[in-house]
Amino acid sequence: MGETGADQHGRRAILRAVTLGGAGAAAGLAAGAAIDSAEAAPPSTPRSALAAPSAGPWRPVGGHVDVTWAVNTSQKLVALTFDDGPMPNWTPMVHDILDEEKVKATFFLVGQRLVRNARLVHGRMDRHEAGNHTWAHRDLSHLDHQEALAQVQRAHAAIKTITGKEARHLRPPFGNIGGTTLSAAGSLDYNLVLWSIKMLEKTFEKDPPKLIDYVVTNTVPGTILLAHDTGNPDRLVALRNLPTMIRGLRSKGFEFVTVSELIEAGAAVPGTRSAS
Repeated sequence: MGETGADQHGRRAILRAVTLGGAGAAAGLAAGAAIDSAEAAPPSTPRSALAAPSAGPWRPVGGHVDVTWAVNTSQKLVALTFDDGPMPNWTPMVHDILDEEKVKATFFLVGQRLVRNARLVHGRMDRHEAGNHTWAHRDLSHLDHQEALAQVQRAHAAIKTITGKEARHLRPPFGNIGGTTLSAAGSLDYNLVLWSIKMLEKTFEKDPPKLIDYVVTNTVPGTILLAHDTGNPDRLVALRNLPTMIRGLRSKGFEFVTVSELIEAGAAVPGTRSAS
């Protein structure tokens, strides 16, 4: 069969790409000796996306950084997590509900807010886990390594001083992961924790029973639930219905654990590596 016009156009485009690629490769080889590995990203790639913070030798403290969305376990375990606090508007309400329901949770704390509102967590974190949500809730994927490291390091110090707990997990603001998010976490021996179910508050703001059903129906063993203890008013639809969600999950046999406990449960499953 003869080539159509489209076929000929496509083939010419491929040949042009190959030719240009070959020319680029030759130029790259000629200049390669002068380029450090950390500078080799295309001009359009921000430095925050680089795989390592420098061209010299570097490795995370533990040799790797784990990223966890959920955990592989057959046990009916679920981790309830709260981001962005502590803040006076809703954090006390969340603690009151968790105390009433005798539920453990992991709070990913913003260091700046923790320092300003330390009284909100005094005596209230005993059963809960403290995670790191950076100092000022800045997007780490837009920062260079030193800026991202400072955000995590400063929050870590505040969490340890105020709660007495050593944070082990970092949740990057907005869930954004770039090279600097990973290198900052690796420099402080942190692992990253994201989530597998987010409270869709805006979606179900006018229909809370559907939000409850969405969470209870879709939670499976090893789920990490994301909620917030401050923010836009629509988030209250999740917090006001937390007791019903908790009871609904318990009626299905689920136990609430911290993120670290959930990860440890996953580590007991063959082929699953611990993030600790």
